[in-house]
Amino acid sequence: MKKYSLILLVQIIFLIPCIAQDNLQISKFIQPVSEVNIFRTEGYYNWGGSIVKGNDGMYHLFYSRWPKSTNFTGWLLFSEIAHAVSENPTGPWEFKKTVLEGSGKGNWDAITAHNPKIKYFESKYYLYYISTNMGENQDYSENDLMDISLTGYNHPKWKILRPNQRTGVAVANSLDGPWQRQDQPLIEPSGPISTLTVNPAVDQGKDGRYYMIVKGDKPNETRFIRNQAIAISDNPDGPFEIQPDPVIDYLDTEDMSLWYDEKREIYYGIFHTPEGFIGLVSSTDGIKWQKASEYQIMPKEIKMKDGTTLKPDRLERPFIYKENGELITLGLAAKQGDESFIIFIPLNK
Repeated sequence: MKKYSLILLVQIIFLIPCIAQDNLQISKFIQPVSEVNIFRTEGYYNWGGSIVKGNDGMYHLFYSRWPKSTNFTGWLLFSEIAHAVSENPTGPWEFKKTVLEGSGKGNWDAITAHNPKIKYFESKYYLYYISTNMGENQDYSENDLMDISLTGYNHPKWKILRPNQRTGVAVANSLDGPWQRQDQPLIEPSGPISTLTVNPAVDQGKDGRYYMIVKGDKPNETRFIRNQAIAISDNPDGPFEIQPDPVIDYLDTEDMSLWYDEKREIYYGIFHTPEGFIGLVSSTDGIKWQKASEYQIMPKEIKMKDGTTLKPDRLERPFIYKENGELITLGLAAKQGDESFIIFIPLNK
């Protein structure tokens, strides 16, 4: 009897490491930041970023920016995706060049290029982004776009541009391009999201497939509430199929970033909410999601190395950069007054 008990105990011990454990505590890793960790560009609003390490040993940031002359609401009309480089994933960053802009009339991504995520899959670089257009038979000039931009959310044509937003991808063999766009968006709203598909977050799962979280409006909802949906594809450039179960539908959330944690065998999604915190959800299979063990990572404020606390008007677009399985950087986009910039928080165990 003792022999069989010993065998059972050994089997249990060997099984324990194989059980997915959602024990990630990002809040314990967060370090104070300095101006070196804040990326500003004169004359531009800088917004959400995504990092990849290149073959050159440098860190490459892809981010949104648009001229301050277009007002902050210019993100929907004049945003472009830019490329910056650094020797460190927490900065300082040096602007390199503009990578993508709106492709012009007649295309799904005619107007703006925004909210990028850069990924390296199958020996190629995939630049996921969002864009919009004015719809069929809609003629417009640059002056018309500027009028919409300066007027903002109350302009009648904003109600055309917003629901026409979709997610797409551009592919390149090198971080220097050229970037080949697809003729059509990657995914249309269905299931747990309606109206639009925006703010993509993509990673490869443990099964080799590709998992994408996208945001849309909550179906059959009169209030302004956004849902998060999960879509799956066998290929990084689609087609993606939205799954019936939402990632989040119990509160209004924005700006998911997604990664698969190989050590814990857990999928994680980081987000922000208008309620005022940066949050985390998790999943063992990438399909069924729940609040993570550390659901609220941090309030919307940043601890500085000089002992002060930065409390921006807005703190959004969280993203995680990991290297060799370890979380290295937590990035956030901040708006304070008429300035917007990207903050790179070091994560140290």
